[in-house]
Amino acid sequence: MSDLKVFRLRGGRATEIPGASVAVERELQSLVEANMEAMLGIRFLATEYPTGQHRGRIDSLGLDENCNPVIVEYKRSRDQNVINQALSYLYWLQGHTHEFENLVKEKLGVEAAGSVDWSNPRLVCIAGAFSHHDKVAVQMIGHRIDLLTYRVFDDVLTLQMVASVAGRAATQRSAVASSARTSGSGRTAGAKSVQQYLDEAPQSLRDLYERLDAVLRGCDGVRKETQLHYIAYRRIKNLATVRVQPRKHQLVVNLLLDPDTVELEDGFTRDLRGTGCLGVRNGVELRLGSYNDLHRAADLLQRSVAAA
Repeated sequence: MSDLKVFRLRGGRATEIPGASVAVERELQSLVEANMEAMLGIRFLATEYPTGQHRGRIDSLGLDENCNPVIVEYKRSRDQNVINQALSYLYWLQGHTHEFENLVKEKLGVEAAGSVDWSNPRLVCIAGAFSHHDKVAVQMIGHRIDLLTYRVFDDVLTLQMVASVAGRAATQRSAVASSARTSGSGRTAGAKSVQQYLDEAPQSLRDLYERLDAVLRGCDGVRKETQLHYIAYRRIKNLATVRVQPRKHQLVVNLLLDPDTVELEDGFTRDLRGTGCLGVRNGVELRLGSYNDLHRAADLLQRSVAAA
């Protein structure tokens, strides 16, 4: 089911720990739901959510780091229907946007409910294994979807991304998704996108961004997803989000780092805890205005990639 091997070391001798599936599917679901933000970067909202006349129950509902609604479905081993089931629930969700936003308001508060972004809802399917055809099929679906496999090694749970599709770009949001947004939301339909800011930036700043993009995407497993206000780089979780400030001639990069582990420098790095910022929250902000700044930031960038 997986090519991942885990060994226990005792006195210089390696003994393989055999991987296994959970005994029952609900065990996997409960474990992930209790640790969803740490494992997936998703804020947990509800379990076994009923879909009424749609005649089903969504395993887990959540809100991800980009404020996109998330449906999470689990299968203990391999199941060819998990992707179809998730897509069926997505169809229901897109017709019940206000119900979802009310759930967010109840669980996370008014501000979180006002920030829900319907441009690119996300599906996460976690199973013991996926077939080659599953991994190919999601490339054709046109929705944002992640396929993750899991294995249990004694008291260690591993998650591995085996396929990921970005779905519709934020700049190509549909009229239906835009009209579904809560009035007064901080993510207004008329807001200028990060891509527009990048297009309007001086050539030197665009070149600096291209260099940063190459550094991040050159790391194994890092994917790029353009949101409305920022460009996100992620593995399973966001590891960096990038905003463009042409007037200040700089890139603002939020990194997935504990501020207490970073020697902060005024004008270069900043503690984001409690700031309510866009992108990676509660991490470290990095301001880049030159290739020299990018060189200075190399170690912080690598550490953020490793943390994801």
